[in-house]
Amino acid sequence: MSYPNLALHVSGQWLRSASGGERPVVNPADESVLAALPLAGVDELAAAAESARRGFAQWRKQTALQRCDTLKRAAQLMRERAPLIAGVLTMEQGKPSAEALREVTLSADIIDFQAEEAKRLYGRTVPPRVAGILSQTVSRVPVGPVAAFTPWNFPANLPARKIGSALAAGCSVVIKPAEETPGTCMAIVQAFLDAGVPADALNLVCGEPALVSRTLIAHEAIRKASFTGSVVVGQQLGAQCASLVKRFTSELGGHAPVIVCEDADLDHVLKLAVPAKFRNAGQVCASPIRFIVQRRHHAAFVQRFTEAARALRLGPGNDPRTQMGPLTHARRLADLQHFIDDALDQGATLHCGGRRAPRPGWYFEPTVITGAPPASRVMRDEPFGPIALIQPFDTLDEAIAQANALPYGLGAYAFTRGLDSAHRLGEEIEAGMVGINHFGVSQPETPFGGVRHSGIGSEMGAEGLLAYTDVKLVVVGASS
Repeated sequence: MSYPNLALHVSGQWLRSASGGERPVVNPADESVLAALPLAGVDELAAAAESARRGFAQWRKQTALQRCDTLKRAAQLMRERAPLIAGVLTMEQGKPSAEALREVTLSADIIDFQAEEAKRLYGRTVPPRVAGILSQTVSRVPVGPVAAFTPWNFPANLPARKIGSALAAGCSVVIKPAEETPGTCMAIVQAFLDAGVPADALNLVCGEPALVSRTLIAHEAIRKASFTGSVVVGQQLGAQCASLVKRFTSELGGHAPVIVCEDADLDHVLKLAVPAKFRNAGQVCASPIRFIVQRRHHAAFVQRFTEAARALRLGPGNDPRTQMGPLTHARRLADLQHFIDDALDQGATLHCGGRRAPRPGWYFEPTVITGAPPASRVMRDEPFGPIALIQPFDTLDEAIAQANALPYGLGAYAFTRGLDSAHRLGEEIEAGMVGINHFGVSQPETPFGGVRHSGIGSEMGAEGLLAYTDVKLVVVGASS
C-alpha cells in the first residue's frame, strides 16, 4: 500500500499547503521519506479555533442519541478501514502490523464506548430547602471547543480517546497529532467526517509544537486543553491553561514498577512480562520498566528474562516475523544510549542489548540491566524504550517502598498468589492504575490516568467523558 498525501483539516477544507512551511515524515524502519507534511502558521491556527467555535454551536445542539449514532458510525467506518489505517500507522510509526491493527480496532471500541456513554451523561435533582422553589437540577454540559495534543507512540489510540470523548460530550475539537505520525490521525478524522460530524466540529492541525499549543490555548474560543506527552511540556501547558483559567487534562508518562512476590508463578510472570515490556519497542507510557523481584527468584528471573529478550526478532513492522519494530524517533537512539552508559558508569551490569542494532533504520536492541543505582538516570527518568531494569527485594515493605520511590504514578504491576498480598499491593502502590497478575490496565470501559507527576485526570471510561463537561445548576422558582 502507499502512504497518503498529507493535509491539514481547517474550516471544513483539507489544506495541502500552509503558511508554516512543511517537514518530511520519515519511515523509521528504513529512514526513507514518506511524504511532506504541511505545517500550520498563526493564520491557520486561528482559523481552526474559529472553526471549532462555529462547530461547537452546531454540534452541541445534537441530542445525545444523535451524537451516539454518529460516533458509532465513525467507529464502524474505522473497523471497515482498519487494515488501511493500520498500514499507514506501521509505515510512519514502526510498530508491527499485528500491533497496529489491534490499536486501530481498539480505538474503534473506545469511540463506541464513549458514544454509548453520551446517552448516560446523567444529572440529578436536588430537593429544595424552602418553599417556592419548583426544581433544582444539576446537569453536565459540554465545556466547549477543545485543543487536543497527542504524541507519536499511539497514533490511533490517543487521538481516538480525545476526539471520541470530546465529541460524545458535545464539544468540538482541534486535534494536533504528532508531526511524525500525522497520516493515522488524518484517516481517523476522515472517518468522523464521513460519519456525519460537522466539518467545523473537527479540525486537524500540525506545526511547530510550541507555536501550535501556545496559539491554540491562548485563543478565546478554546475552553479546554488535553495533552499526552512529557512531564516538562505538560507542566508548561498546564501553567498556560491555569493562567487563563482554562480546563486541562494531562497524561504525562511514568516509570512503572513490577513487583514479583516470592509466591508468584514465575512461568506466568515471564510469559506476560517480556511481551509487555518490549511491546512497541518499550515506547508505552505505562510500559513495565522496574522489575522488583523477590531475591529467591532474582537470578532465575534475570536469566530467563534475558534469554527471552535476546531471542526477540527485530525488523520492519510489515514483516509478519517481526516481534519488535524500530524506535519512532532518530533522537531516541542517542537518548537511550546515554541512559545505558550512565547506568554502566555507575556500576550497573548489562545482560543483553545496550546498543543500536547494526542495520538500517532506528532499531535499538532489547536491553536488560541489573544493579542500576537509584541515582542513575535510568532509575529516575522515564527511558521510553526497550530497557528493562531488574532489582531484588527481601520484604514486601521494601518492594512497595521501591515502587513508590519515584514521583511518577501512572501504571504499576504486581504478581502474587496471595489474596492478602494482592489487596495490600493494590492499596499501597501509588499509581492511577495497578494491575495484579496481569498488565491489562487500558480498556475502553476503564479510566486511564495517573497521579503525582504522571498527570491530571483520566481518559476513557465514564471518567473520560466527564472530563469534557462542566457542572451546571439550574434553580427554578415559582413565578409568583
